[in-house]
Amino acid sequence: MAAPMELFCWAGGWGLPSVDPDCLAVLTYARFTGAPLKVHRVSSPWRSPSGRLPALKTRDNGTISKMEQIITHLRKQKYNADYDLSAAQGADTLAFVSLLEEKLLPVLIHTFWVDAKNYVEHTRKWYAETIPFPLNFFLPNCMHKQHLERLQLLWGDGYMEDEEKLEKELYRDARECLTLLSQRLGSQKFFFGDSPASLDAFVFSRLAPLLKAKLPNGKLQQHLKSLQNLCTYCTSILSLYFPWDGGEHPGSAPRAAGTDEAEEDPHKRRNQMLSVLVGLVAMLGYAFLSGIVSIQRGGAGPAARQPIAMQEEEEEEEEE
Repeated sequence: MAAPMELFCWAGGWGLPSVDPDCLAVLTYARFTGAPLKVHRVSSPWRSPSGRLPALKTRDNGTISKMEQIITHLRKQKYNADYDLSAAQGADTLAFVSLLEEKLLPVLIHTFWVDAKNYVEHTRKWYAETIPFPLNFFLPNCMHKQHLERLQLLWGDGYMEDEEKLEKELYRDARECLTLLSQRLGSQKFFFGDSPASLDAFVFSRLAPLLKAKLPNGKLQQHLKSLQNLCTYCTSILSLYFPWDGGEHPGSAPRAAGTDEAEEDPHKRRNQMLSVLVGLVAMLGYAFLSGIVSIQRGGAGPAARQPIAMQEEEEEEEEE
């Protein structure tokens, strides 16, 4: 039997199978369609074959590293959650996905990565505790910067001119978006009836982290919790499709028999050594550049070259 496709995604937390919305969308879509994936829930993007998460390692097309492209690939492999949708329902899917990207996504980034209280006490804290040493010292800050740049791209270059006013308008739009989703869902189990579609995977992946995270500043979260049908919708998907995924760190959650999920990276030992090596090099580089450590010229040449020789030797061992 051919080897299954392998999905690398962020580890679980907050009662979710993955804390990252894009990873959660792919995981949910795969569960909806029954796609045979071997899932590696990892604690660093460096443990992914592409250096990004999510990442799908395929048999014939290499590694795919974007949520939309992963879902498209699964569809091409005959795992299509939208197979039974009508043309009108397909158009509704595109419209709602566009609405979520425009109205909800910027506020979710702001809530988790820009709001100072949420970022320091919740988001950065989780990633710093989850990412292995020494990467946990600088990867959360790198991710923070990336999300700030992404938010600037979404909001435009002038968003810093009157940030408070813009933030107020965006949170208003996000609340209206959630209310519209609640009205569209109504009393249905899923957005298009009794069977889940790609829209459900996308909506769930955006709402569930907001619902389950313990945010110190939960302005938008409180509005979501007031929409009972959306809360029930998220809880139902979790219980139906992730009954044994309690959001624990890798290796601590029990697995149901017959599942094909790996909580540990298949090259864990190698990647741990590589992470430590790169972290040490980064810290030494920072120490030299900042003047904390300096090199004396007299007789220190061989000693100074010795760590470099060791680094090259270890890298060669990793490649074998």
